[in-house]
Amino acid sequence: QVQLVESGGGLVQAGGSLKLSCTVSGSIATIGDMGWHRQALGKQRELVAAITSSGSTNYADFVKGRFTISRDNTKKTVYLQMNSLKPEDTAVYYCNVKRLRRLFGGWEYDFWGQGTQVTVSS
Repeated sequence: QVQLVESGGGLVQAGGSLKLSCTVSGSIATIGDMGWHRQALGKQRELVAAITSSGSTNYADFVKGRFTISRDNTKKTVYLQMNSLKPEDTAVYYCNVKRLRRLFGGWEYDFWGQGTQVTVSS
């Protein structure tokens, strides 16, 4: 069974930093694009950052210059380094895997973590 396990959320003051991690467990051969989304209370889920299997990145305008996404393919883990946090960054952050291939199977699509709460106080 494939699971995405997130960690690293918490409470931080404005201007502070947090680093989120998301590890994919299961018998996985290949992981494709990965990303982080967030959902604030009463708002729709939105893309924060994404990274391809080769390391190309894409960021939402509201985090450019503050957040950095990275991945370690050997550890099947994606990270989100968040600096200069603002109160408006408060949300539940979700890890997403666009597609992956199990050891003895074909490609499967759209996996999500359980979410981790990030709260930024002013």
